[in-house]
Parts: sequence; C-alpha cells; structure tokens
Amino acid sequence: MDSPSIGQAEHLAALQGLARLNGLSMSGRSLWREINAFVRLHKTGISVSSPLTILDVATGSGDIPQKLARWASRSALPIAWSVCDKSPRAVAQATEALAQTGHTCEGFVCDLLADRLPGQFDIVICSLFLHHLDPPDVARALSAMAGATTGRLLINDLRRTRRGLCLAHVMPRLCTRSPVVWFDAVASVRAAYTPAELLECAHNAGLASALVEPDWPQRMLLSWSPLP
Repeated sequence: MDSPSIGQAEHLAALQGLARLNGLSMSGRSLWREINAFVRLHKTGISVSSPLTILDVATGSGDIPQKLARWASRSALPIAWSVCDKSPRAVAQATEALAQTGHTCEGFVCDLLADRLPGQFDIVICSLFLHHLDPPDVARALSAMAGATTGRLLINDLRRTRRGLCLAHVMPRLCTRSPVVWFDAVASVRAAYTPAELLECAHNAGLASALVEPDWPQRMLLSWSPLP
C-alpha cells in the first residue's frame, strides 16, 4: 500500500478490499461510542451552522469516516468532516465517499511526519496507520495529531497478537482478491504494537493522560484529551 510504484487500479482495488475488512471488523464502532461520549460531556449548541468538526488522518478510502457520517446522520448530529492522506488518490476517493453521505467534507494531501496539520478540530481520529511507523515516528505522529485537536484524539489500530496474525492470513482472502491486501494484512499485524508499547509511545509524545484499551476483534483504542 505504501509503495510509490503501485498502479492506480491496483491501489483502488486494495483500498476497496481494506474497506470491506474494516466493515467486517466493525472498526468504527468504538470511535462512534467515543464521539458520542465527547458530545455528551463537552459540546453544547451543535447545529448545522455550528457543527462538530472532525479530522480523519491517513484516511485511506475514507470508509471509516463514511460509516461514522452515516451514523451521525441517523442521530441528527451535524459534523463538518476533514480528511487527509499522503496519497492524492486516497484523498480524492475519501472526499467523494464523504460527499455521498450528505456531510460537508474538506480533503487535503498531508504527510503527517513532514507537514503541519492545519486548523484545530473538536476531534481528530486515525485508524490503522500507526503500525506503519517505527516508535519515534509514532510519537511524532501522535504529537502532531494531538496539537490539531481541542477536544479528543482517538486512535484505532491493530494489536500484535498470535490470534490477530491468524486472522490476517485468513480474512483478507475471504474479502478481496487483491494480493496487495493479502500481503499488507499479515505485514501490518507483524509490525503492529502491543497496548503497552503504544502507551509508551504516547508518553514519549507528551500525552501523559492517554489511555489504551483492547478493542474487538484484535485492535486497540488510544484516547487522549487536552481537556481536564
């Protein structure tokens, strides 16, 4: 997925395959729960003219914010979405996907380790990205994302477990014919962190109050807030 030599058709097929995997794992469920909790505790007066602002970092196909946007519509929760990714192809696909939900969406290309995230958002989310980075860069990425939120940082990522590795060998072959996804799924679990390792990265990023909890099926959720 990260190779610059991958063709457009192959890249899009891989993004679609990963979206199907994310759908089966219900990876947006914990993010939606945390978004609702944040709204109940900290946000009042949300309206169409003053919506909740959410940035999805390393958005990929945009399938996660697209699912969250549909749930938000059912709950009558106005959200102004922003999505970013290092890949212009991914940004274009994610922006189009969000527009189909009826939510406003701004998409921009951003290399998280080289570029500054513009603006301040109520919530910054990121799914299945940090396992692509080594520990110092994870800390840098967390620090960058934390600096872009006024309310909540939510990170959903893989856990490195034997069960997760077994699932990575089996599930992609049931969901997609993309060999890129077959390879990436296994490589990603092998490169993933344990909850303790991710928490150490968060502390190195200065996020002393961060929490990391196991999430279904073999994932984990990091949450952090600058609010007291």
